[in-house]
Amino acid sequence: MHMSDALVSPAVGGTLWMSTSVLLWYCSRKLRDSLDNIRVPLMGVLGAFIFAAQMINFSIPGTGSSGHLGGGLLLAVILGPHAAFIVISSVLVVQALFFADGGILALGCNIFNMGFFPAFIAYPLIFKRMVSERQGKSRVVIAAVIASVVSLQLGAFSVVIETLLSGISSLTFSTFVLLMQPVHLFIGIVEGFVTAAVVIFVWNARPEILGVLRPANSGALSMKKLLATFLMGAVIIGGVLSWFASNNPDGLEWSIFKTAGSELEAPEKGVYSPLAVLQEKTAIMPDYSISQESGDKEEVWPDINSETTIAGVVGGLLTLVVTFLVSLSLRGKLKPSG
Repeated sequence: MHMSDALVSPAVGGTLWMSTSVLLWYCSRKLRDSLDNIRVPLMGVLGAFIFAAQMINFSIPGTGSSGHLGGGLLLAVILGPHAAFIVISSVLVVQALFFADGGILALGCNIFNMGFFPAFIAYPLIFKRMVSERQGKSRVVIAAVIASVVSLQLGAFSVVIETLLSGISSLTFSTFVLLMQPVHLFIGIVEGFVTAAVVIFVWNARPEILGVLRPANSGALSMKKLLATFLMGAVIIGGVLSWFASNNPDGLEWSIFKTAGSELEAPEKGVYSPLAVLQEKTAIMPDYSISQESGDKEEVWPDINSETTIAGVVGGLLTLVVTFLVSLSLRGKLKPSG
């Protein structure tokens, strides 16, 4: 659900840039006195994990499209909403600047759509309330699925509204929304089950991290082992499992093509041109590749190649470093981990 600049007008893009900047400032203020020795490295490692997870596109049956995890709800459950919003923002900034995944003008939209709804709507109003009433693994699964579906539906609808308000594309509202919502319903269900699986793993490993869930045991892993597990997971997912990602266009790209009949290109005038040049200069691996060969390259599955592995590992490392540095800058006086 990474919007490109071809969908966003300067007015809408600028407004969402300002909105997300205010949200980041707010989250930073809330975190300044609460980060501790556990939360700081956990933010960095989970940022790398989510970056890798977003590289795995899974096919959506009967559509010819695919979807990938957003990770916002998972981050909110483990880290809390404020840290989650900062981490998902870091992931999206790395993707936009270094991999040209999502437009720079549209970056504020992408952060809002993939960060605000899971962190500040789905987590506190759905997941947290549901598991607070009654706890157990089945309750976690149900809450995660419902919260993920709501989050993805709101995010997908927000994409449609932002595109409509921008008015620079030929996409018709009715067709676009009727394609976007069902395909992201399926993605939300899958994300819900994956989120629940990871949350239950953390609940068993280090239950004290999850403030919303009461510890049922003393924890099966040390904090260092938990961090190492997520870091190793990021390397395996981004470096190896990404070979098996679906070649089908993601839900947003598929909806655009079905609505407009072709891919959309950003205007070449105004702010679009300098932003495109900027992204071209910062993107070390556009579209997660090095060679940038154009032409009729036959798509194969699984796509086993070193470029995908390098992109997954480098991207995860960049995200880890960026998120870790951001969290360090916010920590204030670092509190002991207890």
